[in-house]
Amino acid sequence: MLDTQLTAAVTAFLSLEADLLDFKDYDAWLDLWQESGLYIVPVDHNAQDFSAVLNVAYDDAEMRRLRVQRLSSGEAISTALAKPTVRTLSRVRVLASGSEEVHVRAACCLYEDNKNGVRSYPINLEYKLVPTEGSFKIQEKIARVMQSDQHLTTISYLF
Repeated sequence: MLDTQLTAAVTAFLSLEADLLDFKDYDAWLDLWQESGLYIVPVDHNAQDFSAVLNVAYDDAEMRRLRVQRLSSGEAISTALAKPTVRTLSRVRVLASGSEEVHVRAACCLYEDNKNGVRSYPINLEYKLVPTEGSFKIQEKIARVMQSDQHLTTISYLF
């Protein structure tokens, strides 16, 4: 049976995350994470052991902080011209839930405004969320970006 309250709470949490990323509130985004959490953007969408394959991103807490520092500081060339992004979120589905973890799959499309016009990145998202008092913390986020095995140019944002 569909747990509409859980689905609504998860959807609200994922919408918050998307909003924080679009408005570049990276410190608040970092607060959404478990310290042991992993942010993964795989090249191979069929991979199971992400630690053993090439990934666009495979970030633990320290790497997330360093990535945010680069995005916020303007020190990296790719961040010097960071343009606005808009994320749309849909198809939120709770795959499994328990008191320790909620496994979620959703669809997202990230739109980026750049000098060549608006570019879109369709993404299949998968999350392992840890329930907390009234919300969640991200234990794992896997962003399977369509065509991630091709050249992703000047990425100046988080998926």
